Amino acid sequence: MAENDVWNAENHASKDAAPPERPAAGVDHSAPRTPAEESDALPSPLAVVEAGVPAHLEQLAERARGYVKAASSDNTRRAYASDWTHFTGWCRRQALAPLPPNPQTVGLYITACASGAATANRKPNTVTTIERRLSALAWSYTQRGTPLDRKDRHIATVLAGIRNTHAAPPRQKEAVLPEHLIAMLETLDRGSLRGLRDRAMLLIGFAGGLRRSEIVGLDVGRDQTEDGRGWIEILNLGLVVTLRGKTGWREVEIGRGSADATCPIVALQTWLKLARIAHGPVFRRVTGQGQSVGPERLNDREVARLVKRTALAARVRGDLPEGERQEKFAGHSLRAGLASSAEVDERHVQKQLGHASAEMTRRYQRRRDRFRVNLTKAAGL
Repeated sequence: MAENDVWNAENHASKDAAPPERPAAGVDHSAPRTPAEESDALPSPLAVVEAGVPAHLEQLAERARGYVKAASSDNTRRAYASDWTHFTGWCRRQALAPLPPNPQTVGLYITACASGAATANRKPNTVTTIERRLSALAWSYTQRGTPLDRKDRHIATVLAGIRNTHAAPPRQKEAVLPEHLIAMLETLDRGSLRGLRDRAMLLIGFAGGLRRSEIVGLDVGRDQTEDGRGWIEILNLGLVVTLRGKTGWREVEIGRGSADATCPIVALQTWLKLARIAHGPVFRRVTGQGQSVGPERLNDREVARLVKRTALAARVRGDLPEGERQEKFAGHSLRAGLASSAEVDERHVQKQLGHASAEMTRRYQRRRDRFRVNLTKAAGL
């Protein structure tokens, strides 16, 4: 994640987290905060915009606040907020001051993360998690006007040692291949709106190679909602999905399938028609025993849950214990499935997934090119 990502102070580490407690009666909340309380407060990126803005510039300031909020995703904001809370909590337990930034304190903190001493369950953080926590701290300090020097030897050298000692191969999610997807579709209820919605989500997600946030972020048309990440256009030959990604806007073409039962376009049209959706979010919550459609956009975590649930029900990777199978599947399984099974030139897969490099695309190709080129025989052995 980029260090200049921002978050809103009202966001919590998780949408499932408990709401903030009400202020206790009899407590003077107008009193100055203690140093410990001040260190726990999340820095607001809006502070620069809000400080001393003349009345005639208030409209520009309001627009600037909107740009600040749009600079990062909800997931990034939640992760950074959680990381800052984790760091300040660790500092408090060690009787260390989180402010001002001290490279030696941060070096000790990432050491504790790597050894498990900074986690409640004593489980060491992965190198990826430690790097994300460090990025969150660097951003937080920068917003306070006191930048953290990540190149300081107390941080850079310790981090290099952590990488050399604890770096491990990535744990990739299992790819959902076409035969898996067909079996997963059979586990869905064709007679309910929820089943029709889930069917469309799986097929669109797979055929488009979409991220889970891109799936639920779709609107029926352009500029229909403030939180939309793209829109759809159904044509005779297929579906054009326009998406706002990390590097800008891109178009994804999803062609029609060879049979109605597995065609993503047919599944999408059936869902939109029976759910009576003509405007706003494409994929919404279904209530009332699966027969009523609400106005709210579906949460992106529902995509991961859907993939996991249907993969287990279809006995995909039935050779593994159920506990392991649950960890094998997530929203990325759809993207990896398309990349692994599409027998086309690699550059077409790269474009569909929205990758900047072919190397990134190859990380998603779990089996497609394995042993296709045998260098052992080519060398004469």
